[in-house]
Amino acid sequence: MKPILVFQTDFTYKEGAVSSMYGVVKSVDRELEIMDGTHELPQYDTWSASYRLYQSLPFWPEGTIYVSVVDPGVGTKRRACVARTKSGHYVVSPDNGSLTHVKRFMGIEAVREIDESVNRLRGKGTEEVAIFHGRDLFGYTAAKLASGIIDFEGVGPEYPVEEIVEHQILEPVTGQGKAEGIFEINDPNFGNLWTNISLVGFREAGFEYGDMVRTVVRHGGKKVFDDTILFHKSFGYAGKGEPMIYNNELMKIAVAVSQGSFSERYGVGYGPEWTVEFSKA
Repeated sequence: MKPILVFQTDFTYKEGAVSSMYGVVKSVDRELEIMDGTHELPQYDTWSASYRLYQSLPFWPEGTIYVSVVDPGVGTKRRACVARTKSGHYVVSPDNGSLTHVKRFMGIEAVREIDESVNRLRGKGTEEVAIFHGRDLFGYTAAKLASGIIDFEGVGPEYPVEEIVEHQILEPVTGQGKAEGIFEINDPNFGNLWTNISLVGFREAGFEYGDMVRTVVRHGGKKVFDDTILFHKSFGYAGKGEPMIYNNELMKIAVAVSQGSFSERYGVGYGPEWTVEFSKA
């Protein structure tokens, strides 16, 4: 069976960019199966691209080729690459921080820079186009790899995994009866905020389902939320409209409003400047 191709971008569906990428894939091999991750990543946000890869890639079959295109440096000297993970997945992406979480939490065993002299779309009047590598380089190379026209070695020259560009990943701090971290990403459709604190670390600090936990959120050091709220395993344990703490799909501690939006109600975002502290009530 040929590998599945999965695409995530910040392109949206407002114009034809996604359609053009898929047209290139089908022009290489009509049998290739294309699936969507998301095309609603925040514009130019390579951190979100990295996190969403980490969120979904492990659940795809071994051999899946995941094309991730959030590329503010498109057309410059930043590397275009294909990374092979220790789990046997492939990620086709600009090397601009988008591989951070996959490298840290899944492991990358090899990475190759795409050789544009042989793995770039030609003959479509695109030779002078520098701003659409999602179509002309990433989508095209991924299709050639998935179809078997090239193997991993045929992508281009290998370079050291240690040279992969990475974002800084901040670590949480936990102790008896307390845990401190940041909101590192959101759940944009529901307004939940996901921390970098693992469920394991939270429990080791002494918190259990059913506890009432004092929760303090700060933005740039300024307090924006301070309340004692329920920690439980699912939203239905809190009353409608009540804030709560829960264990998210990645086994990380998160906050929500039951059938509401924590982000909108309390004006909370994510990033290193958004800190959260939990302590025994």
